[in-house]
Amino acid sequence: MELDFFLKNHIEYIRLKGIKKKTMKKAIVIFCLFILCGNGASAKIPLFLKKILPTGTVIFTDIAYAGDTLTRHTLDLYLPPHTGNNLPLLIWIHGGGWRAGNKYNDMDYMTNTLKAILENGYALASIEYRYSTTAIFPAQIQDCNRAADYLYENSGKYTLDKDKMALIGFSAGGYLASLLATSNNDTIEAFYYNKIKPRFKIRAAIDFFGPTDFIARIGSMKLDEGNQKSTSTELLGAQPVNRPDLAKVASATTYIDQADPPFLIFHGDKDTTVPITLSKLLDSYLQLAKVHSEFVIVNGAPHGGKLFGSEVIKNKILVFLNTYLK
Repeated sequence: MELDFFLKNHIEYIRLKGIKKKTMKKAIVIFCLFILCGNGASAKIPLFLKKILPTGTVIFTDIAYAGDTLTRHTLDLYLPPHTGNNLPLLIWIHGGGWRAGNKYNDMDYMTNTLKAILENGYALASIEYRYSTTAIFPAQIQDCNRAADYLYENSGKYTLDKDKMALIGFSAGGYLASLLATSNNDTIEAFYYNKIKPRFKIRAAIDFFGPTDFIARIGSMKLDEGNQKSTSTELLGAQPVNRPDLAKVASATTYIDQADPPFLIFHGDKDTTVPITLSKLLDSYLQLAKVHSEFVIVNGAPHGGKLFGSEVIKNKILVFLNTYLK
């Protein structure tokens, strides 16, 4: 089953690239040997994801975007079937409190949306980034910048349109997507590897319940956390209330200006993890800067879950992407 899935995907890629039949047969043999050795792309992705990918989807797993061997410095790339070059790209940034999760997080309740994204001709990249337990801020935004920069610089290799890149993130990933989008038109050396600013431009951002302002979040946090450090404290290396200067530097709202890309923001009104007011604050700052922003309250939704995978939300995402990325 997995061998068949793998071959279908890569044969489709070969066809799209216009490779001759003789070369194609040789490539199939190589791919067979590759998967029999246990390195097949489809063998690495979760079953729930394999089931919904459109036939002909081309998968690249564990791409080392930073040129090292760190697992947290890898990404997966999904190319839609039956399409040519210059694919618009959506970069998926997972949640997990900056200290857990992986590139498949949040996908299980967004399967219909994922399928629709690929069926509508968008490429999807899902990235890993370092946990706060091994590297504190700004390591995470550095990694997001490096991953996006890799995709920009290698756009030709993967048939991507380097000028049509958007972001989607969930919780901690929603924060990173928002921070990457709002700081993209600024020059913040601490956010870049080797202090070198990448050349890519973010055209649109989708934020699902991200904690985008650490100063505003202080009011919902304990004054003394003791040994039970919050995810924010572990990320920043200090309690936001003790280091408001650092909290401000790390907040996505700090960098909002008129040149920022359009935003689509989702938050559940039953979320007890990230206050819904943080998403409303992000929306308000964007509106004041005259940046297009749509804030959608998901009735009855907690912090993540199947209510975010509805047809209404899927359609809103497609309209948003079709408006600003195509």
